[in-house]
Amino acid sequence: MVTFFLQASRIIAQFIVMGSGILGRAFFQAYRQAIANASKTGVAQEAMQNAVRKAGKAINAQEARQILGVTEKTSWEEILLKYDKLFENNAKAGSFYLQSKVVRAKECLEVVYRTKANL
Repeated sequence: MVTFFLQASRIIAQFIVMGSGILGRAFFQAYRQAIANASKTGVAQEAMQNAVRKAGKAINAQEARQILGVTEKTSWEEILLKYDKLFENNAKAGSFYLQSKVVRAKECLEVVYRTKANL
């Protein structure tokens, strides 16, 4: 009786291993086919265009200054102090959305100040 259960468990284990291999290959082939279909129908190009459109909605320097509460004449050190204060306040009791706006504002102004420094 014990040998029967051992043989049955081996057979079940073999079915599981074979079945998972077959399913794995099927999923891989389906993924490859989906990628091929997407490139044929232009879905990949549409996704790229959507990404470009979203990047175009980035904040500008004026919005970044409003978010951080600084002016055009504010030094970079003061901007960093404002950023640190706002970031910490939103990390403790604020929202993730506001915190991300503060980060994006700092990144935007960082680009502006770097280009000014290179001129």
